[in-house]
Amino acid sequence: MNPHLFFKLLSDETRLRCVLLLVRKGELCVCELVEALDESQPKISRHLASLRSQGLLKDRRQGQWVYYSLSEDLPEWLSPLLAELGNAQALADLYQADSDRLQAMTYRPGRCTN
Repeated sequence: MNPHLFFKLLSDETRLRCVLLLVRKGELCVCELVEALDESQPKISRHLASLRSQGLLKDRRQGQWVYYSLSEDLPEWLSPLLAELGNAQALADLYQADSDRLQAMTYRPGRCTN
């Protein structure tokens, strides 16, 4: 992934919020991202597909659920940048409501690691 593609991807607030949650929380199901971002499932899925097609995310299916996480095949320069974004307190404060909604979810699908 070229740097300009990465920054172009994150120029959209929905994609930025998805990536921030995935950096901070690890693997998340589409339904968790829908709840956390308070957006429609088609909108979230469209943005996740963009991030996946550019190699930033990977997905896996478990039954009816599709889980997303950061790709392990990221360029060397990108991992520290993502870690820094995840640790940025200003961004955590700005998007705290996303984390709060995720935490408040009454049903979160279970995960099995096969």
